[in-house]
Amino acid sequence: MKAIALFSGGLDSTLAMKLIIDQGIEVIACNINTGFGSTKDRLSHMKNMCEQVGAEFRSVDIRDEYIREVLFTPKYGYGKNFNPCIDCHGKMFEVAKRKMEEWGASFLISGEVLGQRPMSQNSESLQKVLNLSNCEGLLLRPLSAQALEPTIPELEGWVDRDKLENIVGRNRDRQMELAELFGLKDYEAPGGGCLLTDEKFSNKIRDFIAHDTMSVEDIPTLKYGRQLRLPDGAKFIIGRNAEDNAVLEAIVNPKYVHIHTELFGPHSLISHNASENDKMLAAKLMLAYCKPGFEGEQTLMFGEESLTTVSDLTRNDAAKYFI
Repeated sequence: MKAIALFSGGLDSTLAMKLIIDQGIEVIACNINTGFGSTKDRLSHMKNMCEQVGAEFRSVDIRDEYIREVLFTPKYGYGKNFNPCIDCHGKMFEVAKRKMEEWGASFLISGEVLGQRPMSQNSESLQKVLNLSNCEGLLLRPLSAQALEPTIPELEGWVDRDKLENIVGRNRDRQMELAELFGLKDYEAPGGGCLLTDEKFSNKIRDFIAHDTMSVEDIPTLKYGRQLRLPDGAKFIIGRNAEDNAVLEAIVNPKYVHIHTELFGPHSLISHNASENDKMLAAKLMLAYCKPGFEGEQTLMFGEESLTTVSDLTRNDAAKYFI
């Protein structure tokens, strides 16, 4: 017997898997990549949590499908920011259900807890997720199973309902008890791992779609660097640190031109169709973020095009253009 678990890397989904694995069922931890997870690389952490409970880790990339079918047209709308949580969960379970035959699984599990999140995990929202994904009866929520209607795995005797949990609400005492009981280590404190719940990131998306149509290639340009919108409409991105610079330098996106300088400073991108005025402003602002100590005219490369200017702006001048 095999089950697919929707796996975020968090404690709840790890505990849900452990409860099922302890009943002799093989579990595949399926992490769904929508493109809007944390900027932090969590792959090693997720694999570590799977190893601790004996689950196999797999990842499924749905970034293009997510942008086309969920992000801008959610049936149940958004949360506080740009987060279509109910539709997002529904899409994830729909994808996991598609994998059942291929991976030889008989049912699905998740770490959802009834009432833990008032808007997206109340009983009505949990049912909406089942309806969207057409997973009625197939989706078992082990942490709240005894507070919910029995599912096919329970009714068929594949799992013992009495060995599942009855957790309801936002208190996490029972999860902490289970983590200690199972000897779990290095698990993360609960927190939002989705950038779409962040107000500042949501504003970046709103600005982007006001000027352009989003594709998968655009996602990293929103996740890294300082984001600016210049007076004539060009998008300008300035790296904040070595990690940003490395990611931005690796981006291949025809919508942008890379800006290079021999000075010690950030890597930057600017819209490929930027006006000459916006290019000049971008050059001056980029110089403002370079390491001090240089004097006179500086030459920057906008792709294959050179532009020479002086550094007569400060970082404070950039603030008015921040998105």
